[in-house]
Amino acid sequence: MIKLNDQEKLMEYVRRYKMNNIFTEDMTPYMELLSYRKNEFMVKEGEEIPYLLFLTEGKAKVFTSLSNGKSLLLCFYQGFKVLGDVEAVDNVKAVTNVQAIADTYCVGIAYRNVRRFLLEDARFLRYVCSSLGGKLNRCSKNSSINLLYPLENRLASYIYTTGERITDTPLSMAVPQTSLQYEMGASVKKTVIRFDENLTEIAELLGTSYRHLLRTLSEFCERGILKKEGSSYIVTEEETLMELSVDLYK
Repeated sequence: MIKLNDQEKLMEYVRRYKMNNIFTEDMTPYMELLSYRKNEFMVKEGEEIPYLLFLTEGKAKVFTSLSNGKSLLLCFYQGFKVLGDVEAVDNVKAVTNVQAIADTYCVGIAYRNVRRFLLEDARFLRYVCSSLGGKLNRCSKNSSINLLYPLENRLASYIYTTGERITDTPLSMAVPQTSLQYEMGASVKKTVIRFDENLTEIAELLGTSYRHLLRTLSEFCERGILKKEGSSYIVTEEETLMELSVDLYK
């Protein structure tokens, strides 16, 4: 985690998401702008959380550790979301893991200020109730997904949500749009999705065996949905992958 001294960017997030409407009093003097690198843990299960976090940019995955040492995926966070609301209200340690899957920005309020100003704030508590209700519905749905949907749907959703968007190398067969582009040797570029994660960990998160995960990835390659490049997979049929994902793990 890095604390950023960028008041202009902080206030841009406050205005964009109308954060002052969440609180009865103006909390901007107590807000801090925080950044997390891709794969960095924002919250670790069983540890103290120093901040109530409002996700303002980026993506994160939420998962829990089981008693057998394995992990289970619960959901993804993107868009404006609050993290640490359960812990703030109940004054407990983190109940789940939250890990950034892209470079992520949050507006944070230190827990000492949450306890000092917000635990008696009716407007804030109504917002927390609404947030917790949404999380409960989402976790209930995702628990059903883990039980009832086949691995190909769950894996497609995971790849589509967590895959890194990169600009591919120029297409050698692309048709230049203008004669000037042709003379300069320019060609069209495209954005592709690259999936490159520890497959043992992914198998645990999706509640499957490593062997079954490899079989499903091989099937995706045979169907032309993915292409293996070294240890990575490149999505070659994004539309098909989206259809398979059927908006799981929201």
